[in-house]
Amino acid sequence: MTVCCAPDAEVALGIPVHGATGPSREEIGLTSRLSPAGLRHVDLSVPGVHCSDCIRNVERALGALAGVERARVNLSTKRVGVDWRADAAVPALTETLNELGYEAHLFEAGDEERDDTMAELVRGLAVAGFAAGNIMLLSVSVWSGADAATRDMFHWLSALIALPALAFAGRIFFRSAWGAVRNGRTNMDVPISIGILLAFGLSLYETATSGPHAYFDAAASLLFFLLIGRTLDHMMRERARVAVKGLARLAARGATVIDEDGSRNYRPVSEIVPGVRLQLAAGERVPVDAVVVAGRSELDCAIVSGESAPQAVAPGDTIRAGTLNLTGALEIEATAAAADSFLAEMVRLMEAAESGRGGYRRIADRASTLYAPVVHLTAFLAFVAWLFIDGDFHHAITIAIAVLIITCPCALGLAVPIVQVAAARKLFENGIMVKDGSALERLAEIDRVAFDKTGTLTMGQPLLLTADNVNPEELGIAAALGARSRHPLSQALYRAGIRWMATAPRFDGVTELPGFGMESQANGDHYRLGRAAWALAEGSATTGTVLSRNGKLLAAFSFEDSLRIDAFEAVHRLQAAGVGTEMVSGDRADAVENIAKSLDIGLATPGMLPEDKVARLQTLKAAGHRVLMVGDGLNDAPALAAAHVSMAPATAADIGRSAADFVFLRDSLLAVPLARDVAIRSNRLIRQNLGLAIVYNLIAVPIALFGYVTPLVAALAMSLSSVIVIANGLRLGAGGTARIAKASDSPTGNGADSLTGNGTLLGAPV
Repeated sequence: MTVCCAPDAEVALGIPVHGATGPSREEIGLTSRLSPAGLRHVDLSVPGVHCSDCIRNVERALGALAGVERARVNLSTKRVGVDWRADAAVPALTETLNELGYEAHLFEAGDEERDDTMAELVRGLAVAGFAAGNIMLLSVSVWSGADAATRDMFHWLSALIALPALAFAGRIFFRSAWGAVRNGRTNMDVPISIGILLAFGLSLYETATSGPHAYFDAAASLLFFLLIGRTLDHMMRERARVAVKGLARLAARGATVIDEDGSRNYRPVSEIVPGVRLQLAAGERVPVDAVVVAGRSELDCAIVSGESAPQAVAPGDTIRAGTLNLTGALEIEATAAAADSFLAEMVRLMEAAESGRGGYRRIADRASTLYAPVVHLTAFLAFVAWLFIDGDFHHAITIAIAVLIITCPCALGLAVPIVQVAAARKLFENGIMVKDGSALERLAEIDRVAFDKTGTLTMGQPLLLTADNVNPEELGIAAALGARSRHPLSQALYRAGIRWMATAPRFDGVTELPGFGMESQANGDHYRLGRAAWALAEGSATTGTVLSRNGKLLAAFSFEDSLRIDAFEAVHRLQAAGVGTEMVSGDRADAVENIAKSLDIGLATPGMLPEDKVARLQTLKAAGHRVLMVGDGLNDAPALAAAHVSMAPATAADIGRSAADFVFLRDSLLAVPLARDVAIRSNRLIRQNLGLAIVYNLIAVPIALFGYVTPLVAALAMSLSSVIVIANGLRLGAGGTARIAKASDSPTGNGADSLTGNGTLLGAPV
């Protein structure tokens, strides 16, 4: 018998080799590993990657090296994974990255903890915001008609504020831009840096020559808005990493090893190799894939199958790393090292999935790819043209700056986030939390939803059904025994029979036998609650969970999960909107089929392990589908990360919630179609905002090009365009979407739809 099983897989391990120029080819070759496909693999940490342009440049450059079969950047972990042919020479990976302006070293586990990018962004944002606000206050007097001396004083004060602020907050962009230019390439930070420096330079010149206008406020405000976007994007990436970190925390740090002389010593998990025997106490997580040698217990295998019911294990059963030993002590023998065990494979699946989804280009990214280069080229051509027309350098540069300011991407920068903030608020009012804006864009694109079963389509809590030969007195006895156990079925019996427990006999010392059930003595009789084969005398044909007295059947119980509130309506709303639905579950076939029939879900696959779910999503992706994965368990985390977009209930495991793009806080499954409706509306408004920004530029740019707009008027026009897109984006909050009722609004109290194919549900959850 195999319990909680999954195929073994290797996980790349980096050896910390740091230096000013990164590891040598020899060091990379020594620390690489050979994959089953005959390719060598190595992971490099590249802290400098931060945008889609970085990903594209790095993957293209490394992919062009001789022998390299694949290079993939994970933007969340700032890691580059490279596969090259084993028969080829070690490629010049770090040398190539250094030529591109990216420092690199061999990846090690502590790299993510050393990343201080977030702190740098927050400090820069605070400084830029302080500078922008104060310079704008000083500018009010200038705009109000201050005399020359007062105007010059305010301009110099603005310069004194702007210079250190731009130097400190702008270094994030300047450093990246200089690294790109120095190595003969460009990125989005290059035009940003040019715009900021030109605006500041012209303002400083105007101030030194007592000119009437200066634009320090425009430069500081532009930097402030750009840092907001960069900070929010980094926050989103940090959240994506939380899921992988949380999964890694499930790994045991060590285990009790049984030596050949019978002594027991605690050793780090890195020293555990196949063949080593381990002592596993109740409450400990399985450190590596292993086989049970001695003892019986029950394991929480939610990380593998997603099912809440514990699974009994006995000698000869295979168990997997990361599962939790619940009841009895076990002696196990390791069958794989930690790096080759199931939990390590889960982490690898998560990181691979995040890398794949990181290739998604958001609407704003696609727009800015053309927008920024066109705007800056237009400003440069305006400068050259006016310099040729009248030969006045000052006039030409002033017009070029006016073009840069009037086409400042602040409206573009606000077009997307303002809508996404309004959408996030709309969703939160309905008990739905969204992790990042790009998830809304991806959700609007879905054409298929894959549901997990337990805890997603159902409430994940077994409920007792009426059965033959059961009466209140017997139910009270079962509840009294079940109250002493944490087993889900025992707790279901306790909830169902709590009102009749007073009629039960007084038990002396209730004992729980792992994998079998509860037993005790009362009034000279021997009671057992658990597996029929154990509780009843030999020869009984009864199966399932039973209550017995002196080996004779008192009552047989059957259990079933309750459907989540509005599950049927949610599925049918999606289907009516043309979105396909299917179920991917680790549960047994009969339970999956029953739920699928109840909800009219045509395709339902049982017995799926985490990698099976990921493989299914990859198959759907290859067929051109964009899939929303809705799941709740530890075992769903890789699939949640691998899907085009994902959602989890608030009752999900921490890692499942971290891996999901959306979390719905209420029990109703209507959160799924409602979130999709809000996402579609938000995408529509985003495209409208981008259209407004384009129309504004089509009108404003020609006026600026012909010299009819001063930089001051350009700054006012830029602000007006920002106000327009903000007002349009806030329309999302005005109605248009149905609301989700709270659980307390349900006429049934807990609101759960019930599956009553085998009887009537007893005992709603308390």
